[in-house]
Amino acid sequence: MAIAFRYAARSDVGRVRSKNDDSAYAGRHLAVVADGMGGHVGGDVASASAVMDLTSLDRPGHHGDGATVLADEIQNANQNLARLVLGNPRLGGMGTTVTALLADEDEIVVAHIGDSRAYRLRGDEFHQITRDHTFVQRLIDEGRLRPDEAESHPHKNVLMRVLGDVDASPEIEVETVRPEIGERWLLCSDGLNAVVRPETIESVLRSGDDLNQIVDTLVELTLDRGAPDNVTVVVVQVFATDDDAPVAPQTGEARGAVPDPGFARTSDELTGDAAAGPESAESSAAVLRRDLAARPHLLVGAAANATQTGRIPTVSDSILQRRATLLQTSAPDTLADPQEVESALHRAEATAPSPRRRRNRRAFTVLALATVGLLLVAGGWLTTNWINSQYYVGEQQGSVAIYSGVSQSLGPVSLSDLERTTDLRVEDLPGYTQERVRNAIPAGSLEEALRIVQELRESAPGAGPGAEPRPTGTVRRATSSPTTAQDASPTASPAASPGGDR
Repeated sequence: MAIAFRYAARSDVGRVRSKNDDSAYAGRHLAVVADGMGGHVGGDVASASAVMDLTSLDRPGHHGDGATVLADEIQNANQNLARLVLGNPRLGGMGTTVTALLADEDEIVVAHIGDSRAYRLRGDEFHQITRDHTFVQRLIDEGRLRPDEAESHPHKNVLMRVLGDVDASPEIEVETVRPEIGERWLLCSDGLNAVVRPETIESVLRSGDDLNQIVDTLVELTLDRGAPDNVTVVVVQVFATDDDAPVAPQTGEARGAVPDPGFARTSDELTGDAAAGPESAESSAAVLRRDLAARPHLLVGAAANATQTGRIPTVSDSILQRRATLLQTSAPDTLADPQEVESALHRAEATAPSPRRRRNRRAFTVLALATVGLLLVAGGWLTTNWINSQYYVGEQQGSVAIYSGVSQSLGPVSLSDLERTTDLRVEDLPGYTQERVRNAIPAGSLEEALRIVQELRESAPGAGPGAEPRPTGTVRRATSSPTTAQDASPTASPAASPGGDR
């Protein structure tokens, strides 16, 4: 017996944030939630990139290798984030959580890094399956902090593990479970569990057959409580399927991405085919759109924005290029035919230049070298001017400092000068940010460098109580706490609508 998912998904920017850094994907064999971080330029890029990298796994036929396949693909997503930062240093420091479910024959593979969560509702049991990779969770695990103290802890926003451009091979938790038909799973960003209590989440998950109503209720409960962060919810229900059956949408199921990136109905409510785009073999965008349109799915949040509107071209270009390469290219298995090589050699001999042509070529070479020399002189002058206009934030004797130039040297010659120092100690910053400072954070102007220093000051966590150790992880940007307290039950019971989750 093989399994698959019925699914629903919704994402909302919340009441406080100006943009949505969450992304999610839900399909018949794959569900993913990613919560990005990295300020105003990187969070949405990170989460969208990670989710888009995993979408190709939404298919049957993993043949029991799902745990390896999913873990490898998440590591590939991490490497892709590093490549994005290499191409655009302003994205430096971005990262994302990832929590994913993969249906593999009769099992579910759960992969997780960060503090997004996976919950499982099975019969009378409701459990959080994943463990938060946060500083406060580590203190709880060590018996140094009670769970009820976590929400008020000064370092509650510090993450110990994320995908990003700092760790080339992050530690990802992967486990395989044997599900029961009909059980439900919830994936969510921390925007949900930060304001809605577990008992309320369980009550809503049990409330009816309409998965769409369930995700709507959970998001609305979050919004009613102030929603200080983005909130993204994916709910899946396990059902038995024929492993050999084609992966085609049933009546009423969605194909393609959801038109509104911020809001998604269930797979049952959406109809119609997504546009496949230009049918050009060279078009990587068309390849990805065809790949996504080949199966029913929901895509919400920043990932939907990246694929549909092109507002995050960095993600689109990178993922499209990689997917197009995987789907379109194959390396030759054999070397060239020896007869073809011999024929090419004969053609080369027949077209060899005469002595006169060789003399003309030497004269042309001298002229070309002289031209290149002039260009090198001009290029050197332009390069020097460009270097003098650059700035970066780095470390000077343990303190955060601003340098003019670039963080490089030519032999013994440094290409930067100390512009000014600050009273901000590097050791007072979160570990993730310390690494960024020591590696140098580029800035296009002195004003931008000063703004980066100010952001570093704001990211420094306050001193903890007593002799508690300082965390060395990633700090999310703090937001104001919601004004409405958590309730033990939802404000409105969702109405049951049979058949709405197919």
